[in-house]
Amino acid sequence: MLLSGSGGDGVSAKMSTAAVPELKQISRVEAMRLGPGWSHSCHAMLYAANPGQLFGRIPMRFSVLMQMRFDGLLGFPGGFVDRRFWSLEDGLNRVLGLGLGCLRLTEADYLSSHLTEGPHRVVAHLYARQLTLEQLHAVEISAVHSRDHGLEVLGLVRVPLYTQKDRVGGFPNFLSNAFVSTAKCQLLFALKVLNMMPEEKLVEALAAATEKQKKALEKLLPASS
Repeated sequence: MLLSGSGGDGVSAKMSTAAVPELKQISRVEAMRLGPGWSHSCHAMLYAANPGQLFGRIPMRFSVLMQMRFDGLLGFPGGFVDRRFWSLEDGLNRVLGLGLGCLRLTEADYLSSHLTEGPHRVVAHLYARQLTLEQLHAVEISAVHSRDHGLEVLGLVRVPLYTQKDRVGGFPNFLSNAFVSTAKCQLLFALKVLNMMPEEKLVEALAAATEKQKKALEKLLPASS
């Protein structure tokens, strides 16, 4: 998904070495023209500029919210929208109300649509809204009191958009987690197109995460043989 239609061949090649899937990006208009055989998922990335420093020396830069789901996977707040009864935004806001509390997004927050791969025909829509750090914190507090907290949503998490000196701590370690469906790709895509992380840092973090996962697998193989 990162970075179909958003970078040169060199960038795509680097991303491919970091094992990032590329999904086809389509416009909102094209997505709305898809037939009834397609399902629509809508998710929201809420973020805020963060001037803080970890340990007084590592810039936080931005705070991005994701959530731990009931299935143990990380994802963005949102879900499937039944286009027979809801517009994309109305359906998204309905789901957000269950998991985050009082928050409403509009078409102005729309960021992208991508076609997913696999047996299920799903178009994944991503919305993004920048808040103040205070507003973001208010969302975190509200989420604890929402209907789905502790059930379908096990808690919100902030994405660490920095890399520590060992080149693994922070964002690379975060990318080593398990993500639902297109969530990881949507995160990387948004960080790229919203200019929240330099392209070379994305590549480095992806490569470090892939290498960590490879080494972990190699340690398990002798024990299982």
